[in-house]
Amino acid sequence: MYLLIQKPLLLTGRSRFLEDPLPFSAFLTDHFGRHHNYLRISLTEKCNLRCQYCMPEEGVKLTPRAQMLTVKEVVTLAGLFVKQGVDKVRLTGGEPLIRPDVVDIVAQLRKLEGLKTIGVTTNGINLVRLLPSLKEAGLNLLNISLDTLVPARFEFIVRRRGFHKVMEGINKAVEMGYNPVKVNCVVMRGMNEDELLDFVSLTEEKPLDVRFIEYMPFDGNRWNFKKLVSYQEMLDTIRQKWPDLQKLPSGTTDTAKAYKVPNFQGQIGFITSMSDHFCGSCNRLRITADGNLKVCLFGNAEVSLRDTLRSGASEEALLEIIGAAVGRKKKQHSGSFLSCSFTLSLMKNRLMILIGG
Repeated sequence: MYLLIQKPLLLTGRSRFLEDPLPFSAFLTDHFGRHHNYLRISLTEKCNLRCQYCMPEEGVKLTPRAQMLTVKEVVTLAGLFVKQGVDKVRLTGGEPLIRPDVVDIVAQLRKLEGLKTIGVTTNGINLVRLLPSLKEAGLNLLNISLDTLVPARFEFIVRRRGFHKVMEGINKAVEMGYNPVKVNCVVMRGMNEDELLDFVSLTEEKPLDVRFIEYMPFDGNRWNFKKLVSYQEMLDTIRQKWPDLQKLPSGTTDTAKAYKVPNFQGQIGFITSMSDHFCGSCNRLRITADGNLKVCLFGNAEVSLRDTLRSGASEEALLEIIGAAVGRKKKQHSGSFLSCSFTLSLMKNRLMILIGG
């Protein structure tokens, strides 16, 4: 993709050209040469579940509604990023499907020229009811969170009922032609690591992409090193039953290490945020539900795009703020496993808004 970049109001140390075509937008390219063409937009901080690894049982303090992005603001900001080369947008939360205007947001995003993929990460509770409208509006990628195949265990992990609704949502997505349907499973020792083989078996006859996510520490989830089941341990367990498990080729920006059991319809993957981070190839940016830009999904640094937008600032001014933030992005979020664990344990982020790439 070659874009024509207009000269902004201010220079930030990186070369900006008035009319020279660039391989990718300078505003979305950091000092390490990473091109950020993937934008994740949180639509809400609210969730109808209380997953133990993600959110305290009492919930979290919510931002006042007036400070949340409106539909128009979501689409305006997304459009700005798409003009600069973003071709994939993922809607996250909280739980995005509890926002009443989510279908309208998808429909308006679909009108953005250059946007190829609109995805959503959902817990699946409301999926069956909304999926026909979402697909018609233009949703073409689904990530559904499911950490257990045992109904009673599901209720224990998420502190709510709804297992059968999630399973119906997964089946509905397959029925409606989504391929693959991504299923996100956070693996926790003493909780659900004994279900690894059952999750792999789901891929035998359905076009599912089950992604096993290493348990990560976050503020409020009472993380304990002993609960971590590493990628290598999970892989060894699975290979004991399927020794011919094949490693699949991956793209430079993929977050999951992909594998497939021969002759199975679907595949599996491992998101190794703890044991083998993938910062070096990160192409993701995130806008929070209240309009803050985060250039690192695992960092606390944020800059408000909402306030700048509401002040009536020009597109060029917004791009300068975005470009400066991207320019400050670090090479990686931590230098070692121990420092990573400590840093993440202090974060105010919730796992729900980080998974589902």
